[in-house]
Amino acid sequence: MSPHLTPLLLAAFLLLPAATPTLLSPPVRTVVSPSSRFGWPLAGTPVVVRHFERPPHRYGPGHRGADLAGTPEQPVLAAGDGTVAFAGQVAGHGVVSIDHPNGLRTTYEPLTPAVTTGSGIARGAVIGALQPGHAGCRGPPACLHWGVRRGEDYLDPLRLLRRPALRLLPWNGDRGQR
Repeated sequence: MSPHLTPLLLAAFLLLPAATPTLLSPPVRTVVSPSSRFGWPLAGTPVVVRHFERPPHRYGPGHRGADLAGTPEQPVLAAGDGTVAFAGQVAGHGVVSIDHPNGLRTTYEPLTPAVTTGSGIARGAVIGALQPGHAGCRGPPACLHWGVRRGEDYLDPLRLLRRPALRLLPWNGDRGQR
């Protein structure tokens, strides 16, 4: 085996996509990639009680986030590095939103915020304490509604936990050529 091929095979093996959830059999656990820039907003690997459902249009019905099973007063963690864009009450529930350097904004509710607007925050830092009362939380004593959007477009927050895809180019056996 070529000494140049061995590192390529090792890299391909190490960067295989992580296990991803199936949408057909909730509750689901998702594997977090060590190379991901984002992590779970609750400690461990929480159970997904309700998945993201893309609305058909901007004001249409859907579920603009993922609900994660938790317990009252459980610490809520920043999913990624960023700046607190909002920390306060919305419609009687505590909400924290974080702007990330890649143009995404993550949102966490209901919680009692432990951060202030404008604060810099690191991935895994405590941003608040989970509170019960999220509508649609069926079963667990509390659920964290975790959302993400880019501009006005809502995205599936569970996709933040997946490894980036690795694409290998075809190799014709000649060094330095593609």
